[in-house]
Amino acid sequence: MTEAVADADVAVTNSVSAAKPFSTFERMVAFRYLRPRRKEAFISVIAGFSFAGIMLGVATLIIVMAVMNGFRTELISRILGINGHMIVQPIEGTLTDYADISDRLSKIPGIRLAIPFIDGQILAQGKASTSTGALVRGIRADDLVKLKLVSDNIKQGDLVSFASGEGVAIGSRMAEQLGLSAGDSITLLSPEGDVTPIGVNPRVKTYKVAAVFEVGMSEYDASIIFMPFEEAQLFFNADGIAQSIEIFLDHPETVDDMRPLVEKAADRQIFITDWRQRNKTFFSALSVERNVMFMILTLIVLVAALNIISGLIMLVKDKGRDIAILRTMGATSGAVMRIFFMTGAAIGIVGTLAGVVLGVVVCLNVENIRQFFSWLSGTTIFNPELYFLSQLPAEMNFGETLSVIIMALVLSFIATIFPAWRASRIDPVQALRYE
Repeated sequence: MTEAVADADVAVTNSVSAAKPFSTFERMVAFRYLRPRRKEAFISVIAGFSFAGIMLGVATLIIVMAVMNGFRTELISRILGINGHMIVQPIEGTLTDYADISDRLSKIPGIRLAIPFIDGQILAQGKASTSTGALVRGIRADDLVKLKLVSDNIKQGDLVSFASGEGVAIGSRMAEQLGLSAGDSITLLSPEGDVTPIGVNPRVKTYKVAAVFEVGMSEYDASIIFMPFEEAQLFFNADGIAQSIEIFLDHPETVDDMRPLVEKAADRQIFITDWRQRNKTFFSALSVERNVMFMILTLIVLVAALNIISGLIMLVKDKGRDIAILRTMGATSGAVMRIFFMTGAAIGIVGTLAGVVLGVVVCLNVENIRQFFSWLSGTTIFNPELYFLSQLPAEMNFGETLSVIIMALVLSFIATIFPAWRASRIDPVQALRYE
């Protein structure tokens, strides 16, 4: 008689004499089967692979979902930190009354800022004849100070020269590409220049770099130039007008509720677009990618669950004689089924908990891990030129993490049902006869 059966004999005897709950005996036998023995080394290896598979699957799911959430949150915060949540443009005529309209809009509860803008595509030239395309945004100095994503991230210079109309603010990556720093001169060339008898001459003008900002999104840091509003009006032949008014809300998701209030306050025919419409394709692609990644990575946990099935089936086959002896000592088929169910479920539970711990630790240190592997490989992992952001973000969502845990536990429990059922169906007479 094996050690597990001997212990089971004592447990059954004690449970009958002392009227102890039968589940105590079941738990004792189940966890006895989890202990590796020399002759069961192969089964223990399979159980170990099952544990590792579930742990890595759960951790990978948590990490990937957190990075996707962080990526989306960071993009939204940076995109909406510079671009308005709602953009107001005139349908008829020009926006000459932009000052009055922006004042009325800014007084609406729920609207944080209403900023008139002038936009224009230009060619920017720095030192050594280096040049790059850029977007000039004409903005009032007081409004630029209120754009905290820009004004709180000035890396060189200040906004004093900008406020006096003597300079422009450029992104850090543009400054690096053009070899510029605060105090240097940048030359801007616009195709919308002066009209002459022989055609339109491009407008070329040199400005002082008053400030260098870094918002953390490489596309903006490499392509946007902020210019004083009055100077932008002159540069783009838009004297006395604004191209649009961008509205920044306290809560971006309330754009539908704010639309009628904005239309009423504008007191003229206007066309309104919001941040969801302007970035619909981009955020839809992020959502699809996130859902597909979740489904693909779930297969890792599923494969680990299949390993639980194979390991338990081998364990049931190896313990056929033990099961038969337990049955002859009075253990019911339900008790045998619960024993093997607990054996497999223990692997799933412990593996899931270990995966959660590993996933949380990685998420909390994901940027340090990225930097370490970048140093180790000598390459830039998560290149900001390709992924827009200069750092790898991670934002764990409690609901998503809970769904990953429940999914892993459910798959683990389902995987144990069939082997446990087979163990409960073993005929003790047949098992002892063929032993």
